[in-house]
Amino acid sequence: MPTGVDLAAVVGEQPYPQVFATVSGAHLYGFPSRDSDVDLRGAHLLPVADLIGLGEPTETRTAMWQRDGVELDLVTHDLRTFVRLMLRRNGYVLEQLLSPLVVRTSAVHAALVELAPAVLTRHHGHHYRGFAATQRRLFDRTGELKPLLYAFRALLTGVHLMRTGRVRAHLPTLCDVEPAPAYLADLVAAKRAAEHGALGDLVPRATLDRDLDALTARLEQVGQDTPLPDRPSGARDLDALVVGARLAAFAG
Repeated sequence: MPTGVDLAAVVGEQPYPQVFATVSGAHLYGFPSRDSDVDLRGAHLLPVADLIGLGEPTETRTAMWQRDGVELDLVTHDLRTFVRLMLRRNGYVLEQLLSPLVVRTSAVHAALVELAPAVLTRHHGHHYRGFAATQRRLFDRTGELKPLLYAFRALLTGVHLMRTGRVRAHLPTLCDVEPAPAYLADLVAAKRAAEHGALGDLVPRATLDRDLDALTARLEQVGQDTPLPDRPSGARDLDALVVGARLAAFAG
């Protein structure tokens, strides 16, 4: 867990009850630097009046600020919005939900975690392949290690998910459970030493292109062979959870 700031206190200052809050980003992926910001992600409960009145509520809260010298980046969605994102091919919100770096939890959070396997589909592989391609293009433009590691991380997360049905976002752990280039450990160490460090001569570009292409092809193959279903099966249970959580908040 990132240190230097009381994250629980930060979450407690938010205006709406928090269903959960976790740390995402580089800290979750296993390659934070001393200068990395802390990405707080989660879900909150809007008041019932905000949802049934004439106004259009803001269902997603975003904020960036500094606390005790640490840059914080907060994004939380109303529970209904978060669950709708879960039901799409959105691996990003599942990583937030299942992050082991938990700042705030609740019974509803636990129920969401239990239902997470019921939203996984073979189409999540498209999410990870697309995200990796975007990060690879960013690396082409900047030469920085950060998007390069994001690309490798996304591909390995996608491969592992398609193969096992489990969401893993921590790159060093992924390298232990999936075939991966040995030089990734050196790239992780270099990224931890400098947030915006460049690749330099750590690894030849031809080697990177070869290995990224191979991982992309592996993700496409395991996506074809995956036992994951074509559609999510948990929509009804998730709907009941959202309704129950809202009614409980209203009664309270």
